[in-house]
This record gives sequence, C-alpha cells and structure tokens, in this order.
Amino acid sequence: MVTVVVSPKFQIVIPKSVRSVLGIEKGQKLEIFVMENKAEVVPVPKLEDLIGKFPELRGGPSLREIRKSWDEHV
Repeated sequence: MVTVVVSPKFQIVIPKSVRSVLGIEKGQKLEIFVMENKAEVVPVPKLEDLIGKFPELRGGPSLREIRKSWDEHV
C-alpha cells in the first residue's frame, strides 16, 4: 500500500514504485473507475501496443482512422 497527498489543485503524484509496476510513462492516459467509495486507476494501453493483437480485424480501418477515433474517445 502507498499513501499519497492530494495537492490544493486536487492532483496526486503516482510514486515511482507504482509507475514501474504498472508500466506508466509520461503523457500516458489513465482511466479512473469509481465503485462505491473507492477509485481504481488503470493505465490505458497505447494504440501501438494493441496493433497485431487482433488478427481477425485485418482489412478494417487504417491506422490513421483508428488513431483519430482513439484520440477522440480516450
């Protein structure tokens, strides 16, 4: 367990030990899920890391179209 402090701007710093375990990098997006009185922070995978993981989608939209849609929704 790690304890962090909320700044006056409601920001927190994710400690290096946690960033390392989760593979979080500068500029990476995170999703926050709220369940009852808890929040779960989950790294959003980079689009490039997903390329090739779903071969059944070959022949679909171009990487440029996927990137545009991804950036609009994440």
